[in-house]
Amino acid sequence: MHPLVEKLIQEGPVVTDGSWGTQLQNRGLKRGECPDSWNLSHPERVEEVAGQYVEAGSQIILTNTFGGSRLSLERFNLGDKAVAINTAGVEISKRAAGNRAFVFASIGPTGKMLLTQETTEEELQNVFEEQADAQARAGADGIIVETMIDITEAGIAARAAKRTGLPVIASMVFDSGVDKDTTLMGVTPEAAVNEFAKIGVDGVGANCGQGIEGYIAICRRMREAADLPIWIKPNAGLPQIIDEETIFYTTAAEFVKFVPDLIEAGANFIGGCCGSDQSFVSAIRNIIAEM
Repeated sequence: MHPLVEKLIQEGPVVTDGSWGTQLQNRGLKRGECPDSWNLSHPERVEEVAGQYVEAGSQIILTNTFGGSRLSLERFNLGDKAVAINTAGVEISKRAAGNRAFVFASIGPTGKMLLTQETTEEELQNVFEEQADAQARAGADGIIVETMIDITEAGIAARAAKRTGLPVIASMVFDSGVDKDTTLMGVTPEAAVNEFAKIGVDGVGANCGQGIEGYIAICRRMREAADLPIWIKPNAGLPQIIDEETIFYTTAAEFVKFVPDLIEAGANFIGGCCGSDQSFVSAIRNIIAEM
């Protein structure tokens, strides 16, 4: 285990941050616009998002680089900006964090499927290495491979991130199957943990896809599968679409009722994903302090 991760979890459950996409939309990001491009066009608004989480008590904040791989950016004709976007994303979060929080750079899926031969393992390796290397050079403290559904793509991304020498955590989306306990590709929590353990990641986890209550059992299963730190970032419940607007109705107070159960199940890192904001971070921090 990387010394930074070991040090963080020794001090008790670590509070991460909340959503980024939702918060950028609140600041004017239009539907269909590339969120990552705002690192270059609207850095001050991106820094607002990072800063609000630091102020709320996040010990780790992420970066606005979730879709920052060259393959993802090519959908917006921004593939040639991959290094610049990832560099700026890390620098923005580092400015906001100062010496008050650590910055884990985000790597998300490319949106291209191996199963349908839209991409190849070699291409994925190249784009993830480019992204991770840019993040490391910019000064990231760690890397989070997140919101993955394909264990093969996730593994390639995690290996690319491990090359940098930074701590790496790998997180999947479990929102499918009868019990909502597999990824869309049918990967179970146990299978994910076993695969990531072979790679030598410094933590495993689950994020997005469903609310906090549904991730308690998944967290417990991950804890039982391997002795690795567990990273959990659920959504603020399931959204509803009203007048073409995505609305999350779970409040911070409702969300944190399940934080003690999540900690009992083995979670070491806790934050929020889609629909959450600084009030969720503050509430998580407060309830952990009370515990």
